[in-house]
Amino acid sequence: MSETYKTSGVDIAAGEETVDRIKQYVKSTFNKNVLTDIGHFGGLFRFDTSKFKEPVLVSSVDGVGTKLKIAIEAGRHDTIGQDLVNHCVNDIAACGAEPLFFLDYMAFGKLQPDTAADIVKGFSVACKENGCALIGGETAEMPGVYDENDYDLSGTIVGVVEKPEIIDGRNIKLGDLLIGFPSNGLHTNGYSLARKVLLEKFSLDEHIDLLNRTLADELLRVHKSYLHLIQELKKSIDLKGIAHITGGGIVGNTSRIIPGGLNLKIHWGNWVIPPVFKLIQETGGISNEEMRKVFNVGIGLIAVVPREQEEQTLQVALSIQEHALVVGEVE
Repeated sequence: MSETYKTSGVDIAAGEETVDRIKQYVKSTFNKNVLTDIGHFGGLFRFDTSKFKEPVLVSSVDGVGTKLKIAIEAGRHDTIGQDLVNHCVNDIAACGAEPLFFLDYMAFGKLQPDTAADIVKGFSVACKENGCALIGGETAEMPGVYDENDYDLSGTIVGVVEKPEIIDGRNIKLGDLLIGFPSNGLHTNGYSLARKVLLEKFSLDEHIDLLNRTLADELLRVHKSYLHLIQELKKSIDLKGIAHITGGGIVGNTSRIIPGGLNLKIHWGNWVIPPVFKLIQETGGISNEEMRKVFNVGIGLIAVVPREQEEQTLQVALSIQEHALVVGEVE
């Protein structure tokens, strides 16, 4: 029997079926600035220069780590795309930018059109919620690199900010406050440790009383987007710096925006640690230091603001039904 691309593990027909299935989701994110249809060699996006005086493009690329393994083992693929988009949106929003467009990369051991369509559906949901267009992507089938049921994702986002409105931490000074905003669970970080600890004792479909839900429901909570919150804060608050709390925890990420010569003082006892982090810590016998280094431990975003704007910042958050609290200060 002669060999074909399909016998080597790559099914072109499955790729074509996937494209047909995802078209409706991709097109649902298009706006007047998208100039190409699906299938071109590049995505064309018309930049509206009339809206900006000194536009600066801001880009970021990321993945969702081993949270993918939870989605794969649970057979639930319709939220992992939202995780990826929201993570990328938060990264550029922390610089003061608003998203323009998003591109994805999906690689499969064996391409399953249903799975791919669910993932892209998640992309489209989050893109629409964040006001950006999904203008392109790549789907690869890579037998021998990934196991048959495995896949990997990455995303690239491009946004824009007016040059005078860039938020980069350079004006942070002694005495400024760290205002924290709650996370929605683990978001997309720390899953290798969480999986090792929890899956040795619990199954994903097991109802955990401490969580009041199944373990899969908890671990697949969608990574929260803070774009709307940041946009509202920018209107009236002097946002000196913003830290998206991802891998490296509160100290690791917030330190990235603190000027030399200054330090962080975190008030660790100011907020209640969500149950999922307590479950991980108690099940694995993990130290406080390690938990704080790996996980967001309940705080997904930190804004650095002048001390005199503390109450105003909390009120802005409250006005859009976001909880906020002081989690530290600059020393």
